[in-house]
Amino acid sequence: MALEPFIRDIANFPKPGIIFKDITPLLANAAATQECLQLLISSLKDKKIDKVIGVESRGFFFATLLAHHFNAGFIPVRKPKKLPFETVSASYELEYGTDSLEIHIDAIEKGDKVLIHDDVLATGGTAKAVCDLVEQLGGEIVQVNFLMELSFLHGREKIKGYDIYAAMNY
Repeated sequence: MALEPFIRDIANFPKPGIIFKDITPLLANAAATQECLQLLISSLKDKKIDKVIGVESRGFFFATLLAHHFNAGFIPVRKPKKLPFETVSASYELEYGTDSLEIHIDAIEKGDKVLIHDDVLATGGTAKAVCDLVEQLGGEIVQVNFLMELSFLHGREKIKGYDIYAAMNY
């Protein structure tokens, strides 16, 4: 099943000049969601995974499904002041501004095998910040995976050296 028909382009969101890739039609279709999940799972054959990180907020959807599939813990990485316990943070640039992300200081134990999941690999700033957080806490990154990659933004360059997978490429 082709997944691209389930991704809707929204012009000028969140600011003029950006074409936002909306995944809600994919999430609303059970068969498309299952197909996408199977693609993500198939990229992880024979890999041990202790924790799955979902990046706020669209990364949560498939990260929880992946954590369930691999019988692994789910770890949310969120924007500042959204997590209730003590956190560490990393700042990053994205294609339309700057931001930062936080993770609980006890979310990852030294040596945990960690899968990082987000919806889109764009400029790579978000993914790099999350990789930095995982490694700061002593985790070992198994893979950084995405529903889609916007390859024209060259985000892969910021996270080269890691196993990277995207179910769709634009």
